[in-house]
Amino acid sequence: MARQVLEPEQKALEINLNNEIYGAFAEIGAGQEVARFFFKVGAAAGTIAKTMSAYDKVVSDSIYGPENSGRYVCESRLYKMLDHEYDLMINRLREERPNSKLFAFADTVSAINYSRTIKGNGWVGIRFQLEPDGAYNDVVLHVKMQDKNNTLQQQAVGILGVNLIYACYHYHDDPETFIISLMDQLHERVRIDMIRMDGPSFSSIDHRLLSLYLVKNNLCDVAMFNADKKNIHSSEFLYKSQIMIVRGSFRPVTHVNLDMLTRSYEQFKSEDDVESRKAYLLTEITIDNLKADGSIDEKDFLDRTELLCDLGMTVMVTNCTERHKLIHYLSDYKIQKFGLVVGARELLNLINEKYYKNKDGRLLAAFGELFSHNVKLYVYPSLQEGSSELMDSQNLPIPEGIRFLYKHLQERGQLENVKDVSPDILHIFSKEVLHMLQTDEAGWEKMVPARVAKLIREECLFNFPCQRMEFEY
Repeated sequence: MARQVLEPEQKALEINLNNEIYGAFAEIGAGQEVARFFFKVGAAAGTIAKTMSAYDKVVSDSIYGPENSGRYVCESRLYKMLDHEYDLMINRLREERPNSKLFAFADTVSAINYSRTIKGNGWVGIRFQLEPDGAYNDVVLHVKMQDKNNTLQQQAVGILGVNLIYACYHYHDDPETFIISLMDQLHERVRIDMIRMDGPSFSSIDHRLLSLYLVKNNLCDVAMFNADKKNIHSSEFLYKSQIMIVRGSFRPVTHVNLDMLTRSYEQFKSEDDVESRKAYLLTEITIDNLKADGSIDEKDFLDRTELLCDLGMTVMVTNCTERHKLIHYLSDYKIQKFGLVVGARELLNLINEKYYKNKDGRLLAAFGELFSHNVKLYVYPSLQEGSSELMDSQNLPIPEGIRFLYKHLQERGQLENVKDVSPDILHIFSKEVLHMLQTDEAGWEKMVPARVAKLIREECLFNFPCQRMEFEY
């Protein structure tokens, strides 16, 4: 969609001059700036029914109820605010303003503090009608502020709020343009790493694509959704947890992929310093992998994740080709232990790359970026090229100049083989399976789990040549 990028003041004024749009603003913490944009541009009486700030926790609890977690900058708080404020708007104004499209905007934000122990993040959302007396829609997002100044962070939240309200009424039928427009006049100032769009106006949207759009358009480096294909945020379930991450193309999921997932995760959970109830398995697909054929194919992305979700996996789409970037992102949530699963051949390539690129004295620093104290690599064996012998962490052909460091990592327990692997499946490669299924070559079904083969056939995934039933008339 071609569009003109407007200043936030222009957007606010345009909304104020629209006599059909009318609503309330409720802002907690640092998010006090959204309503101010609508006041300062003039004609605010056309838009604003009410503004409020429940800054005190006791006052906030008396209005919206207490939080079991004790946290006020959280997803559940935002939904309580939207529920309360929208219900008030409907109950008080539905008969008084029958021709208005009513909305409730809310945010709960913590900006950077003086000692910089809080970096600045928050939850922002809106519940709105697109038709007078119509059903409501929700848009909820999580934002991380990048400015290093409290005042600038508050200003950025104000701009983001204006962009969100404007997008709801102008770009609701184009989710990618909607998402891109949230960054108008906010280049590099905020990161949006979760967005959810619910309601009848968004019923045709596949929520997995929203996560893809965030990363693809550089609004964030990591976005995720669960097995129910619902977009989720790390802060709501990964805080102080232990996580295992398996990266792959999953195009399609093969017996090797499933074996890698299940065996490594069981091994991870059996570690002495891992609590099963706090352990999570995450699958990761990178943007680089999605672009392997030149550009991102949305159907290909949905086909891959269809299989992963069917297998009960939580999926991350990331722009973290270098794994230390992903670890850095997730470290904000005080992850107690990272388990990273890598194939033996991939590990050898990783080691060689870091070694030959950092012979100038940065070798230790280069490895330190990945092997922090709470990171452990679980190495899944590969077949030796031209041989039936297995290659694992114990017999990798490590360059001479780095063997001392590699041995140190082994002695510290940061490298471990995935155990009880089935050697008879290691000849299976996703690329070969993909070619076989796309040409309907016999035998590919034996290389993937039965439920994966069934889903590929039933849903015609990965351009599988489905046999359509022909009817005679």
